[in-house]
Amino acid sequence: MRLSHAPEGEFLLVTLDASRIDAASALAFKDEMRALPGSADVLLDLARVTFVDSSGLGAIVAAMKALAPRRLHLAALNPTVAKVFRLTRMDTVFPIHVSVGEAHHAG
Repeated sequence: MRLSHAPEGEFLLVTLDASRIDAASALAFKDEMRALPGSADVLLDLARVTFVDSSGLGAIVAAMKALAPRRLHLAALNPTVAKVFRLTRMDTVFPIHVSVGEAHHAG
């Protein structure tokens, strides 16, 4: 799993170069998210991610906690991934944006 990151507006934009966040990749994902530099809120672009299991969801929550006091925003969830967040009510925990561009307009 590879994450790339770059400052973009008020966020540190993080792009995931993987189609899954699951048990096999959760630990690497958490480690890379914990190592993110800076103090800006993080915008995680999930456009390429098509599958998240419970381990992946746990890794995203762990990353949110590790990044505090920065906020972790999520963007560009495909319908399958968005459904996981809705069913687990995690859509009430994370700011979720339709796209990276929309996140910038939402502030």
